[in-house]
Amino acid sequence: MRRQHAPTISREPVAIDTGLGRIQGLRDAGVLAFRGIRYAQPPVAERRFLPPVAAGPWTGMRDATRFPDRCVQATGAGFLGEPVGGTSEDCLFLNVVTPSVQGAHPVLFWIHGGGFVSGSANEYDEYDGAKLAAQGDVVVVTVNYRLGHFGFLDLSFLGEEFAGSASNGIRDQILALEWVCDHIADYGGDPGNVTIFGESAGGHSVLALLAAPAADRLYHRAIAHSPGVACLPSEDITEPLATHLGIARKSLVGRLRALSPQELLELQGAVPGAPGAVDGTVVTRSTEEAIAARGERGVPLVAGSNRDEGALFTALLDPGAEPDYRTFARLLARGADPSPYLDAVRARAAGVDAIGLYERALGHVFLRAAMDSAEWSTAAGPGGWLYRFDLPTTVRWRGRELGATHGAEIPFTFNRYNTGNPGPLTLHDPDDPVVRDLSQRWSDTVIAFARTGDPNGAGLPDWPRYDGESRETLVLDARPRVERDPDRIEREFWEGVPGDG
Repeated sequence: MRRQHAPTISREPVAIDTGLGRIQGLRDAGVLAFRGIRYAQPPVAERRFLPPVAAGPWTGMRDATRFPDRCVQATGAGFLGEPVGGTSEDCLFLNVVTPSVQGAHPVLFWIHGGGFVSGSANEYDEYDGAKLAAQGDVVVVTVNYRLGHFGFLDLSFLGEEFAGSASNGIRDQILALEWVCDHIADYGGDPGNVTIFGESAGGHSVLALLAAPAADRLYHRAIAHSPGVACLPSEDITEPLATHLGIARKSLVGRLRALSPQELLELQGAVPGAPGAVDGTVVTRSTEEAIAARGERGVPLVAGSNRDEGALFTALLDPGAEPDYRTFARLLARGADPSPYLDAVRARAAGVDAIGLYERALGHVFLRAAMDSAEWSTAAGPGGWLYRFDLPTTVRWRGRELGATHGAEIPFTFNRYNTGNPGPLTLHDPDDPVVRDLSQRWSDTVIAFARTGDPNGAGLPDWPRYDGESRETLVLDARPRVERDPDRIEREFWEGVPGDG
């Protein structure tokens, strides 16, 4: 995997007037880029652990030519190398790339992954929307949201003011969507045609937003890459936190607010939480319940996973590390006891070790979440489409061949293989015509879905809606094709586990 240097960006400045004030961006690769636009007031001091508050207008010229700071996270927490920008608790910014400030272009709103503890909207080489914006005449927005304990620590047990604090990171995303609704027209975007899309924790966020009533009507289509579903209740870890800090539980809030960002980050490592849960205030119910309840009022959904999801995660493990496979098994079991599932895996593959359990549980979590959410969306009415990314990687990473692993589809989604700089997540040969062709056709399909709510007609085979009978799935490979129930063996395996929901 190659790490690119920080981008060289055109220095041609562009200034426009918006409803919030005058702002200066850059003309970059034929599009206009506005980076580091504040959408919320700094969530610091007394605002730590509270809902975000919208940022107001400004005076003078706002500089939007540089990426903002990333949200606080461990150094080297991701696998994309060092992204642009430092880290800060004051991190609630978004970036906009637009083909023109004239007209009303469809909006694609990207939510980054990173397990809710790492990542950012600053991954220029990976999430740069310039190619999509020019290619599809669309506006691309990428957003930073609070991570780890800064954005997902459930303190609701300590007072009403913290109700929903387990989903403050989701609240950040909702406030950014409200910003899009109110202000994206200034940048040439259509607030009446917004597609939310994201990968891994970003895909999980997409499915959580479906279950967050405050986000209703702020988006109109959804794409979930390698997601998890919102299904587990939030956890009360206030007592373990207080014990670790050596204080009474009633003193916890004051102590947590007095910690420096680095100290809170270290506490997060010592007493981790479980982000992406159903908190009952922001994410009010499971993804399944939300899709069913909204029915025809819901949105069309594309969801999918990669054939070899778990290979990347096992490659990331430190030598001798004991992977936490039970957490993922619990997510797969939708909160039930994961032991029957793990016992079934062991019985199916005699002698499987902890690494094997970890990889299988990860693969099943992403596959089942995508499969189920697409099926629920079709049954509810708006329609769901399921894909599986199968094109094996050709670039070895850490000495391993990873197959069609987690995140390998991202450069295809952003059509990075047709830019001349595919970015650090380069796991396929950018000079391979098969890679470049699939990159073009898949990104065209993403754009078509964002424009119309139907992913067909952009150069891939006719793609039927996914349902519980035919289970027709688009397989993204050297020869893209639609297969009937290609994961039947895996699906029947977990459906056969005693107590499966």
